[in-house]
Parts: sequence; C-alpha cells; structure tokens
Amino acid sequence: MEDEYPTMQLHPQKDRLQVFQTLATFYLRYLKIFRALEEVYDQVVHPQKRRVVHQVLEGVMGRLVELKNEMVELEYSEFHYFDDILQDFKMTPEDLEVPIPRYFVREKMRALKEREKMLAHILAKGGRQETKTVPVQSMSVERAVWLLQVSERARQGRLRAHFMKTIRQEEQRRLQGNSSMLDANQAATCIQKVWRGYRDRRRVNKECLEEMIFLGMIPAQQTTPSPAQLHAQQVESRRHCVQEEHEAEYQRALVNIKESVRSVDGPDIKESLQEQIRQWFLECRDATGKFPDLPSPEDGGSASIFAQKTPEQVAAEFGAKEEEREKKKKSKGEKDKKGNDRKEKKKEKKGKMKGKKGKGDTEEEEKGWKMTPSNFLPTVVEGAKLYKGKREMTAKGLSPTLFLSFSISLFQVDELMRQELKNLKLVVDRDKGKKKKKVKKSSKKKKKKGRKTGKKKKKKEKDLTADRTIESLYEELVMEGFIIRPKNIKLTDYIGEYSYLGTTLRQADIEPMPSLSDVRQLIALYGVLPLGSQCVHERGPLIRALLLTGPAGVGKMMLLHALCTETGANLFDLSPSTLAGKYPGKSGLQYLLHMVFKVRLLLMEPKRLKKTLPKVLKSIKPEDRVLVVGTTHRPFDADIKPFCKVYKKIILIPRPDYASRFTLWKELLQAGGAQLGPKLDLSSLAKVTDGYTQGHILQAIQTVLNSHRLNQQTKRPLTAVEFIPPLARQDPVYKEEEEAFRAWYSRTPLGKKRARAAKANEEDHKKGKTKGGKSQKKEKKGKTKKRKKKK
Repeated sequence: MEDEYPTMQLHPQKDRLQVFQTLATFYLRYLKIFRALEEVYDQVVHPQKRRVVHQVLEGVMGRLVELKNEMVELEYSEFHYFDDILQDFKMTPEDLEVPIPRYFVREKMRALKEREKMLAHILAKGGRQETKTVPVQSMSVERAVWLLQVSERARQGRLRAHFMKTIRQEEQRRLQGNSSMLDANQAATCIQKVWRGYRDRRRVNKECLEEMIFLGMIPAQQTTPSPAQLHAQQVESRRHCVQEEHEAEYQRALVNIKESVRSVDGPDIKESLQEQIRQWFLECRDATGKFPDLPSPEDGGSASIFAQKTPEQVAAEFGAKEEEREKKKKSKGEKDKKGNDRKEKKKEKKGKMKGKKGKGDTEEEEKGWKMTPSNFLPTVVEGAKLYKGKREMTAKGLSPTLFLSFSISLFQVDELMRQELKNLKLVVDRDKGKKKKKVKKSSKKKKKKGRKTGKKKKKKEKDLTADRTIESLYEELVMEGFIIRPKNIKLTDYIGEYSYLGTTLRQADIEPMPSLSDVRQLIALYGVLPLGSQCVHERGPLIRALLLTGPAGVGKMMLLHALCTETGANLFDLSPSTLAGKYPGKSGLQYLLHMVFKVRLLLMEPKRLKKTLPKVLKSIKPEDRVLVVGTTHRPFDADIKPFCKVYKKIILIPRPDYASRFTLWKELLQAGGAQLGPKLDLSSLAKVTDGYTQGHILQAIQTVLNSHRLNQQTKRPLTAVEFIPPLARQDPVYKEEEEAFRAWYSRTPLGKKRARAAKANEEDHKKGKTKGGKSQKKEKKGKTKKRKKKK
C-alpha cells in the first residue's frame, strides 16, 4: 500500500510492459493479503477487531477489482498471465485462485434458511415440482417394433447361453467323477500351490499400487476423514459459536452503555452542545461579519460543526463559495464572446491536422499511462492504522456509538438552535432581513416555474402493484417459475487447470484461448465479490451485466448456480421456456419488470426486451446489488451492437485443454464411485477426448458407471476402452465452431481495441526495422565509396 502511492504521483509512463509488470506485482501482493486477511477474519473472536479487519478486508477486495480493471484497460483483454512474476514471488498457479470469503454466506445464514423455508412452503402449497420434467421423444411404429425385436432376441440368447453353460458344467462333473481320486498328500500340495500363488500375487499387487500412489502416478482412493480433520472441523464450529456469543455480548454492552450515558449525562451534554454551537455562531460572526447558516439535516446538521473547524477555515469556505459564484456569472457572459473564437480555432486546427498525420497518436504516447486514484486505498490505510493502535481502536470504536445514542438529543438541539439563529439574524441584521425577504419571494416564483417545467420532463412512475405486498409478489414469481432454487454448487467444483503456455504464446504474437482456471477467477472478481460485498459494489467499477458464452456443455449454467450459492443471491430464471405464454404484450412486460424491481431484483429476456433492456440497465445504481447474467452458446446469431451495449463484460468460455481434461476425468470418475487403478489410463482418455466439453465427458461417465458396472469393479477393473463408445455417439466442438467464437469475440469492443493495439505494435516494429535497414544501406554505400577511392 505504501509502495502504491508513489506510482499514482509519478509522471505518465510510456512503456506498456513496465506498466503491466507494476500492476501485476500489485495484483499478486493484494491477492496474498486478501487470502491472509480472510483467514484472520474467520479465526478472530474479538468483535471490535473483527470490525476493523472487515473494513480492511473489503478495501483489499475492492482494490483487487480495481487493479484487474486497470489491467483490462491496459492490455484490452480479460485474461492475463503472470508466469515470470509468479517465479519471482515463489508462488504456484494455485495461489492465483481468488478466495471467496466465508462470511458472505455464514453471516446471512438465518435469512437464507428463512428464505428456503418460504420457498419450500410456496412450492408445497402450489403443488409445483421444482425438477423440470424431461420431454418424451416421439417414436415411429417401425422403430418401436425394431426395439422390441432386439430386446426379445437378446433375452432368448441369454437364456440359451445359460442353458448351454449348465450342460457344460454337468459334463465336466461327469468326467471328473470317472477320473481316479488323488492321494491326500497330492491334494494338499495342490491346494497349497493355488493358495500361495493367490497370496503372493495379492501382496505384489498391493505393494505395486502403494508405490504408484506414493510416486503420484495413481491418485489415492477416497477414504474417510482422519481424526485430525474431524478435530479441526469441531474446532471451527466451536469458534463460530464463540464469535456469535461475543457479538451478542458486544451488542448488549453497547445498548447498556447508551442507556446509562443517556440517563446520567444526557441533560449536561445537551447544554454543552448548545453552548458550543453558540460559540461557533459568534466565532463565525467575528470572522466573516455575518451569522452562518446551520447545516441542513442531509449534511449532518449540528454534527458537522463538531469536525474541529476553526473560524478561519469557515471564512475560507465562505470566500471560496463566493468566488465560485462570481466565476459562474463571468463565464456566462464570456460564453457568447468565445463562441466565434472557438469556431475560428476549430477551422485552424482542421487545417493543421490535414498537414500533420498521426498527430493524435503522438499526443497519446506523450500522455502515456497513469494509475487512476483508488476509492479503497484510504479505507485500507485507515483500517490498518486503527488496528495497529489498540487504544485508539477502542476509543474510536465507542465514540460513534455514543454519538449515535444522542441522535434524538442532537435533533432537539438542532431545532432549538435553528430558531435561536433566526432570532439573532432578525435582531442584528434587520435591514438585511427585509431585503432577503424580497429576494426570497422572487426566488420562490422562479422555483415554482422551475417545478412546473420539471413536471413536464420527469413523470412519476405509477405503482402497478400498490395494493399488493412483497410476499404476494414473491409467491407469484415462484409459482410462475421465475424464481428457482439454485443448486448447491461451489465455485471450486468448476474443475479447470491453469494455462501454462499463455505467456509463451503471447510473446509469439499468438492470442491463446483462456483456460478454465482464468474463467473461474473472472467469475469471482466480476460476480462473487461485488454481489457479496456492498462496499465493493458501491465504490468499485460498476458491472451491471455479464455474459457467459461458449460452446454447449462448457458449464455456463453451473457457473451461474455457483455464483448464487457463494453469495446467497436469489436466482431468477428467464429462459425462453419459462417466459413462453406468460405476461404477453407491452403491458404484461411492464407489469413483470415492475414486479421484479419491487422485489429488488431484475428479470430480462433478450428478444422481447431488445429496446428497453439498455434503459432498464441504466437505472441500476451502485447501491442496488443486482447483476444481470446472460448465457448463450450462439452469440453470433444476435446483433452485435445492441448486444454489446447491454453486456459490457463478456467472458468467453473455451473447451477444456489437456490438463483440465485430465483433472476432469480423475475428479468425475472418483465422484461417480469408480476405483482408479493402473488399467484405467487417464492420460490416454484426456488425449483422446480433445474437442469434447465437460458435458460430454460427464455424460459418458454416467452411461458407463451404472450400478451393475460399479459392483463388478473388484472382479473386472475399469478400462479406458469402455468410455470410447458413449463418446463416439456425441459430436465434439469442431475447429470451425471454435474459430466462429474467436471471430465473433474479435468484433466486440474489447476485441477491436486489442486488434488496433496489435496493429499499432506491428507498425512500430516495422518502422524500427526500416530505420535499421536504411542505416545499414548507408553504411554499405560508404564502404563501397571508400573502396573505389582506394582503387
């Protein structure tokens, strides 16, 4: 934090690589601090310390989002790679994961449980099933007859095979009965030989498996949690209970302190407040020559007086306000005079610009890059200072609460002092008071006129549901299927590995496809942190809408459910299937939007809200923690201009690469109950499934790992060949589709900016080469001339 202030005060920097290095180092440092502070906040029990840590933690989260926004504006890309800086900091790619604070959900657990009960009650009351019914596919008669014939022939074949097996077993028994009986010693040696062979083979296989697990070539099988893990879980639950108990004690202590101070010292404090305000009136009168105006209740009332301002500071403020008014009056008179001069200057500039090509580019280069001031650094620094000084922390922690306890007395003092100030002005400034009355009458008329004109411009929106409660609106939205229960999915369940070739490809001027780990980080930065923290959403870069696009089966809906689960947000489903036949026409659409805004959420559907959607998004304020998330696997079918106006942030989700596919096979097979052994070659499966998405792999695993096959694993271990037939029945993501997504993304505003920047770099590179070539030619010409002279 201390290293960051000098960079904000430096002159603009021109070297983009150096700028990115500074931003990336700050980003990684804040990520480390964020992870440590989240652990501290989860483990600290002291309520006052927790408040200060919470303040610093939210400031660090906001600064992290700001730095990400700076890097996006610098490189014109949502994805960044930090391989060199990771090596310098001795960090691993796992350290790049953005941690999600656990208090997002834990501190809202009661409200979430109540909402869950209400939703379940509404669904049970209406008899509505949450799970969507799978549509039944129609079948022709010929197809049905063919299926019946196949199943019947298979049944007959199985019966015949069982019958032949029994006949064979009877023949073997008959032949064994005719053979001569073995001696007791020979029978014992035969049994020993079979048993010792079986025992040794079992021991060797076990040792081989343990060796492979130790080397990391085979993942360890899932086991029950160890006693240490169980003990850690118990300690964590106890700590959370202690935190709640201490918080309740702290709140009770605050109430008791407020009541005792209000009853004992309340009258004395009122008198002292009145005396201080009177003294302030007199000091301002001596400094400025007139009595000041008492601050309005919106500006804090008399509380703003106790900011320890001297009368000289108050006089300076009044003088600055008067100077601003005089400047405004002068500027109004000079606007007309400067109008003609500006037109002439514009003509002169146009003429100059024709003769000077590329002047704008040089000016931009001269300007360079400069870090924008942060909205979160002051809060972080203030919280850190407050935490270091423990005595100051306790004093400052109590003073706001005591000040709030006297809100009623301050309100009474404000009313008394306003009346007293009016009386003083009437007594001392009688002559000025008469003039002010005349001015007030004329100003009132102007205000009335302004109000009349304002009424024409701004119309008050009618409350279409004035006679209904929010509970009834919520119930209607649930019954219509718009509000759904998000699946219990965490963001860590979205499996994906880090891209290890990102920096090398960018150095070779090749734009790499993002990895699934990068997508997971963007969802955490753009979705989870702003929705989970009110401070980050209000003061950080405002993101109203987010688009998740990519081929079918890459996990767009899974990310949406994870976003709602991690933040405890309500999920509104506005897919075409839920909107079909509901709220038709303009009036129905207006009623639907009004209903949703009243419930403090937003609903949208792209085709019906093509024109009104940008206007609706503009009405979302930073105070409203609302995020519109769109998902599509065919973005190129839409008009790109209105589409990009709505969705300013677009995340392109690619198909998984080799590392992600390997981890996908391993995690999904273990989750399905498969036993991973040496015969199941996961590396070959990951190589073969190049082009397949997560949905394809999951479907293949579900078809193979049925209950019958899971019971046979001990006798017949799983092999990679078993998963090939279900994969062959599905269509992978071909190169043409992937190139279509790349081409579409290059036509987005961010893609166009990146293409322009790449062209500018190429031109600069070519200019450098041509200058070097010309200098080499001049040197060659000079050498040839010298040779001729010598001859």
